[in-house]
Amino acid sequence: MLVLWPLCLALGAAAAAAAGGRPSAEHSAVWGPGLRAAAALPARHFYVQAVDARGLRFTSSPGENAFQVKITAPEEQFTRVGVQVLDRKDGSFLVRYRMYASYKSLRIEVKTGDKHVAKSPYILKGPVYHENCDCPQEESNVWLEEMNCPQTIPQIQRDLANFPVVDPDKIAKEIPQRFGQRQSLCHYTIKDNEVYIKTYGEHVGFRIFMDAILLSLTRKVKMPDVEFFVNLGDWPLEKRKPPQNLHPIFSWCGSSESKDIVMPTYDLTDSVLETMGRVSLDMMSVQANTGPSWEDKNTTAFWRGRDSRKERLELVKLSRKYPEIIDAAFTNFFFFKHDESLYGPIVKHISFFDFFKYKYQINIDGTVAAYRLPYLLAGNSVVLKQDSIYYEHFYNELQPWKHYIPFKSDLSDLLEKLQWAKDHDEEAKNIAKSGQEFARNNLMGDQIFCYYFKLFQEYASLQVSEPRIRDGMEKVQQPDDDLFPCSCHRKKVQ
Repeated sequence: MLVLWPLCLALGAAAAAAAGGRPSAEHSAVWGPGLRAAAALPARHFYVQAVDARGLRFTSSPGENAFQVKITAPEEQFTRVGVQVLDRKDGSFLVRYRMYASYKSLRIEVKTGDKHVAKSPYILKGPVYHENCDCPQEESNVWLEEMNCPQTIPQIQRDLANFPVVDPDKIAKEIPQRFGQRQSLCHYTIKDNEVYIKTYGEHVGFRIFMDAILLSLTRKVKMPDVEFFVNLGDWPLEKRKPPQNLHPIFSWCGSSESKDIVMPTYDLTDSVLETMGRVSLDMMSVQANTGPSWEDKNTTAFWRGRDSRKERLELVKLSRKYPEIIDAAFTNFFFFKHDESLYGPIVKHISFFDFFKYKYQINIDGTVAAYRLPYLLAGNSVVLKQDSIYYEHFYNELQPWKHYIPFKSDLSDLLEKLQWAKDHDEEAKNIAKSGQEFARNNLMGDQIFCYYFKLFQEYASLQVSEPRIRDGMEKVQQPDDDLFPCSCHRKKVQ
């Protein structure tokens, strides 16, 4: 799922920043999914790479106002589009825009000074639909191509290998009997591209995230008819081992001790859906808030969080013993007794973006995997990650010593690994850079949508009977508060 800027520029660019000077309108590059009309996302995005007149790309910021972006709908009096140009401080910019209405076409101008950059202006011949427009692409293969989705996703293959066949009638009966009384579950059926749900358990508030991504998907593409169960709790549920009767359960988090089918976390899902909306931390905003340059970062390792795991207690005690090496403190106590003599006072929350003032980021499990890892990787600090049985949907594609520095589950070698990072500053910087590139290329909104659709598509193909709208299911309605309803141009495929 790589997003690469043009190879000819990459080969012609020295690793050093273009010294001084201004970006060249002719040589700078513009690319990305936000330049394709059909690639509908809650917030669309594309990239700009600054290159000087000699063909050398900038590797530090040419100034946050180096490029100006204007998006208009030529045939409309008003264009309801919010635009942000995010300076990634490495010579590249991420441009994101959120449409609040749909248009027949869009004109995207990218300028430096008074000159158009690369092939600007870019004309998106529409219709170009905004997030709330209910106009699904009827042919899934066309949508997958429009979104530039990968042919296969290894984690999906691994998870579904445990379920060669899925019998909707069987699981509709057995999963509620086994888990329904003591867990928070949602039983979903997608039929004729409409979403139906029945909930089990008391704590089902987190269904809002699953409802939202399913409704968003069905507005964009015709989903396969599919029936499945989602675990809304933290811990994976399916602990049985073959040849026992395994039940397919979709979860936000997986573990080496369970067989749950993993999805992107609710946190990452919500941040994709609400980018440029009600959330402030997402995979785009973090890229413009990565703190000082590597050389100017504080060399103390950093961590903040709540007391959701014993190892977190040990980390804070270690910090109090070696405050010049680790700055770790609790922002909340919930699971354990707060002994201030052991753990120090509770401290105020700080902005996540302020984490990146520090060169070394400690990632340690909470109740399960710490869901902050995507954002930590997207910064330009190096992540030290605890060995863990838990994983998110992308962990198996991460490589220790390439994308992060590993340390043992019991923290016994954490000080040693921190010392290694300090003694090998250039290697640590390169690991931070590789982790950042991974996050940029694999955890953006378009890849999250691809992951969900491919997961449901491949799972649906395993079903041996027709998914049904079961007794007690209610229809999940599309939002009806859109100020600017759209007119769908597609004809239904019979």
